[in-house]
Amino acid sequence: MQQANEQHTQSDTSGPIQQKPPSASVRQRWITALIAMPIVLIFVWFGGWAAFAATLMVVVLGTLELHQMMLHAGYHPLIWISFGLSTLFLIAAMLPQQRLLILETGLGGALLVSFPWLFFRKKLDGAMVDWALTLAISIYLGWPVSFFLLLRGYEPGLLHPNAVSWFQLPRGAWWLLMVLLGVWGFDAAAFFAGRYFGRHKLAPTISPAKTWEGALGGFILSIVAGLLLTVIPLGVPWYLAVVLGILLGIAAVLGDLAESLIKRQTHVKDSGQIMPGHGGMLDRVDSLLFAVIVVYVFAQLIGK
Repeated sequence: MQQANEQHTQSDTSGPIQQKPPSASVRQRWITALIAMPIVLIFVWFGGWAAFAATLMVVVLGTLELHQMMLHAGYHPLIWISFGLSTLFLIAAMLPQQRLLILETGLGGALLVSFPWLFFRKKLDGAMVDWALTLAISIYLGWPVSFFLLLRGYEPGLLHPNAVSWFQLPRGAWWLLMVLLGVWGFDAAAFFAGRYFGRHKLAPTISPAKTWEGALGGFILSIVAGLLLTVIPLGVPWYLAVVLGILLGIAAVLGDLAESLIKRQTHVKDSGQIMPGHGGMLDRVDSLLFAVIVVYVFAQLIGK
């Protein structure tokens, strides 16, 4: 969830930041979104190893951004261990029969390798913090990204040109669309509601730009997404769909605030510049990281 006031430089960022006119920034956000969203939906359609490739790209870019943020704050996590463990999380999601063994091997290997590697540092000051951040990067990024693969499943979408229902989406694809479209809708509604109606700060010490009014606007869209994407396609009762929409909105807020906290602690405004108008990869997926876990657990609990 990103509000309009987020264009202003926060007090703990380093150095002056040249800002663009609000209208230009909003236009840039829309152009980037209109390009990126169809690409993401294509991977949702195919699922399987195509989706694995997409999530792997997210992990690579996100890990690099997190590593640069940590370096900016004076930390030195072991990026190759962070990346390796995150990749194993993704592989485990693609191989359900071997998933437990892969997770056990990955976590055990990360522990066995990361600590001895620190023994060879010339300066041991901050070694424990760097070790903790090495594993934290994977848990924060790689672990939730693997839930996209678990939620989507492996059955591809189908086309039936001559049938009444000319396309068929697997159930996992509908659940994943609930995550993506629900969070995207939440973000868009929160952005504009906060821009025009925002008065009361939601979390001023972490992200002063976010407001309760923006969050309320976002909840409306996430609930609508829950009703449209789960009641008919998945047979979820409408009242549970409303609950899911609320839970997804809460997760989106918490995920966004989590990344805002990381940026404040590392003294950066954006995680990167790869997505014009949005910032870095982490700036675009922060809300999704928490939301996908909530939707996955919800789907498992109701047996859908």
